[in-house]
Amino acid sequence: MSRALILNATYEALCVVSTRRALLLVLDEKAELLHSTGNAFHSERASFDEPSVVRLTYFVKVPYQARVALNRRAVFARDGHRCQYCGSTAENIDHVIPKSKGGTHTWENVVAACRPCNTRKEDRYLHETGLTLRRMPAAPRERAWALVATGSVRADWVPYLNVRRSELSA
Repeated sequence: MSRALILNATYEALCVVSTRRALLLVLDEKAELLHSTGNAFHSERASFDEPSVVRLTYFVKVPYQARVALNRRAVFARDGHRCQYCGSTAENIDHVIPKSKGGTHTWENVVAACRPCNTRKEDRYLHETGLTLRRMPAAPRERAWALVATGSVRADWVPYLNVRRSELSA
């Protein structure tokens, strides 16, 4: 089933829903169609563009910012699928401070790493290996990261998600 991006009235990404749900929002005049997929829904007497991006006509207050779940896909999305030690394509995740030495499984301690760097670092601290981090790891702060971490992102969604295009590629 196709999916559509729902934007708040302020163009902030809120969530992803089925295209049928997005079409119902448009037909009920609760949202406006910004981009379509190029496909259409048909009824006996009418045809409607299948939504890809819709914007709500009213503002929805988001009570809190959801924390993005820490998993492999989300770490790779945050780090742009690049090793945070050498910059090559990442294949593994690595704990900067090894768990065996008191490191935690948190956003601030997990990075994407290529196999050679992960093997080189093993179960040691960074200063013991000579490796350096290209960027300090941190928890994603924006709601768009939750959308990115759920899987594929359509090209017409990118302008509304506050992330770089390189971070969305696999």
